[in-house]
Amino acid sequence: MKLTKYGHACVRLEKDGRVLVVDPGAFTRDPVLDGADAVLITHEHFDHLDVDRLAAASPGLEVWTCEAVAAKLADLPLTVNVVRHGDDFEAAGFRVDVFGEWHAKNHPDLAIVHNVGFMLDGGLFYPGDALTVPDAEVETLLVPTNAPWLKLVEMVEYLRAVRPARAFSTHDGLLNDLGLGLVDTWLRAESEKQGAEMRRIPVGESVEL
Repeated sequence: MKLTKYGHACVRLEKDGRVLVVDPGAFTRDPVLDGADAVLITHEHFDHLDVDRLAAASPGLEVWTCEAVAAKLADLPLTVNVVRHGDDFEAAGFRVDVFGEWHAKNHPDLAIVHNVGFMLDGGLFYPGDALTVPDAEVETLLVPTNAPWLKLVEMVEYLRAVRPARAFSTHDGLLNDLGLGLVDTWLRAESEKQGAEMRRIPVGESVEL
């Protein structure tokens, strides 16, 4: 499959002529939904869910997400499917298994929202805004590297808990060039320690998995 990094926390996956998009939020400026067959959305925060973008998408576009997001999309001409931890389904030709239920704790005055992580084709895991360790081997991890709810030590411990063969940075759209340089340094150090490929994919670039 081909994985393309879009802005902040969004990726586009292509396989056998079909397209699956994960978390096209407000920080994703490119026309990421062009040609999309299905969309996965982990949770309701605006950097992962752009309701206006989805409203302008092709009618009937399939969306798979948690109950809270489905409620926000109820009035749109989309085919919205609610999924929970333990579910599995097929979207745009990808097998998807669902892991996790809750967003990481963010602020003491804010409620913790639902968050579902997606395992694609039994190997690529996107946790959303959580540090869910799935009960399955992870070949490729899309690891959050910067967020109000995330500390460096937590990111490193997460990589060591999951121990993927490769990991690519996500949730890094709030960083300037200095911050992105630090992410590169941290991932390079952990890559050398674990003997795995861990790095940041620049926005707009792709890798083959």
